[in-house]
Amino acid sequence: MSLIFGIFLVLHGLVHLLYVGQSARYFELKPGMAWPDGSWAFSRLLGDKAARILASALLILVAVGFVVGGICILASQAWWRPVVVASAALSSLVYILFWNGRMQDLGRQGLFGILINLAILLAVLVLQWPQLGP
Repeated sequence: MSLIFGIFLVLHGLVHLLYVGQSARYFELKPGMAWPDGSWAFSRLLGDKAARILASALLILVAVGFVVGGICILASQAWWRPVVVASAALSSLVYILFWNGRMQDLGRQGLFGILINLAILLAVLVLQWPQLGP
């Protein structure tokens, strides 16, 4: 199961790079998707362009964290847990802060990523899973 969880974390990290492409406007994940434009926390303060740059930078950090955490699990490294917890927490914070403040179309605003992050945090912090080692 550790193998599956490690691979899952790597893939979850790579999915964040799709949102980097969306926020940097390299492509649209879905037609008409404007995330993170209109962020309730940053768009008025920084403007949409600066908010997109900030979102991209933070999501790259999150992606690296999940990939490193997943690889650490696959390599049975004991320090994977704080990396994964920090990545899941930062990822959720990014999606909450860059949410447009409206209750419609939450799937395009990172809701599913937040739910996955909560499941990861539950598994890692509450269930203390997976346990690595012999």
